[in-house]
Amino acid sequence: MKDRVSSGWQTAILVCRKCSKKLDGGFGPKGDERLSKALRKHLALKKGRKAAAGIIEVNCLGICPKGAVTVVDGAHSREWLLVRPGADLDELAEMLGLADREPAGS
Repeated sequence: MKDRVSSGWQTAILVCRKCSKKLDGGFGPKGDERLSKALRKHLALKKGRKAAAGIIEVNCLGICPKGAVTVVDGAHSREWLLVRPGADLDELAEMLGLADREPAGS
């Protein structure tokens, strides 16, 4: 059995699943996608451990903001973001340090 498995992730972004479900979308070009999916598509990130960064929906983070999704940047976990529907994904990617990431294997 393996003790370790490698990944291409340079950071892990945690997105509250409960917040996302409450909003029922609000992100992406048409405003009908969950934040994690919209951000992954916007940055052309693959799913899984071969991606340049992990964008993962996790169970409730306990903040429960009205009309926003709680997001934690694993590399800078002392400040959490509250992201409102329709947020500029380029700006969010910049805040999360994902703007200049190249896909893994490039």
